[in-house]
Amino acid sequence: MKLPAVALLSALLLGSGLVSAQTTTVQTATTVTTPTPDLSDPAGLLAKANALAATARASRSRNIDDVVWKQAAAAAELAVQAAPTSPEALKLRAQVYSDVGYWKAAETGWDAYLKVGPGDAQAMKTAALAQYNLGYAAYARGDLSSAPAPFAKCLTLDPGNADCALWGGRVALEGGQFAQAVTLYRQAAEVRSQDKVAAYFLGVAQNASKYGPAATTAFSRAYQNYDAGKKQDALDGYKAATAAAPNFIEAWREEGRLALELSDTASAKAAYDAAVGLPGATASDRYNQGLATEGAQVGLMAVKSFRDAYGRYTAGDRAGAEAGFQAATTAAPSYAKAWSWLGRARYEQKNFAGAAEAYAQAVKLDPADKSAAYYLRLSQAGK
Repeated sequence: MKLPAVALLSALLLGSGLVSAQTTTVQTATTVTTPTPDLSDPAGLLAKANALAATARASRSRNIDDVVWKQAAAAAELAVQAAPTSPEALKLRAQVYSDVGYWKAAETGWDAYLKVGPGDAQAMKTAALAQYNLGYAAYARGDLSSAPAPFAKCLTLDPGNADCALWGGRVALEGGQFAQAVTLYRQAAEVRSQDKVAAYFLGVAQNASKYGPAATTAFSRAYQNYDAGKKQDALDGYKAATAAAPNFIEAWREEGRLALELSDTASAKAAYDAAVGLPGATASDRYNQGLATEGAQVGLMAVKSFRDAYGRYTAGDRAGAEAGFQAATTAAPSYAKAWSWLGRARYEQKNFAGAAEAYAQAVKLDPADKSAAYYLRLSQAGK
């Protein structure tokens, strides 16, 4: 458990063996132990702190509760006490707390150091990292009122920190601050021109005023759940977003895509049916609508096998196409279209007996398929 800074310092100093204890007897016969650090040699204390920090960094630990880091932190605090304006001591203390991820103490440490070393670009980047972690921690615990300030301070320290821009944008988006979200996502996209997430959420933020905070928050949280591997939670989140804003085409797309990934063809069909009815629907939306619709009828595995086989067929790979169409019929024996295309792949390889067998199944399942009936007769005649 993290301790307040004053309590932490007392615990570190006592636990590290870097101070002596003086016992005083008072009138009530109660003994009081008071730390009495020797601050008479600032240079020596700084050298000792540097040595202990090097030892701690050489260990595999990055835990402030481990002895090596307790000793390093206590020694750094003593070095600062001995020389409160020493840039070296202040920087060492801040870096020690950053090394172990004790971000609140790191923030205090970097603030103090940057007052005496304001031109240290690398220190500003490290201080920005502490702010990023403070902002992310606030977001993760659902404290959207506390999260913006650390992300903003991070970007003041390091304008090129795309992570702070991205997460600052997410906090603004979920808080209904859509103009601010656009600004931050644009900043992230400029820093990371190849980052698809930044570009994607920039588009979402630009349209967010049409959807409202409830929908955008549900969408953002669903996206986060998907990244964390919580796919069903993510799907539920996208459904909440589309329920709150039926015009939210990006949410319908994500809902449909994830539903297909989870083989939930009913949800996928509903999502893509809604998406293709909205302005901005694409050929990809219509393709996926067909995939979901057909998947609901014969099974998604069969449809995926069929479409993969069709791609092989159009590329000229007849043998590969035959194997794929065969896989589709195995997955869904009542899949008339797959049987017909299996017959075609075999027929074009002059496997007339195999083609006749496949076409016979196609005609049996779909008597209205005149093409299959025609090629069945040709296959049976061996020509």
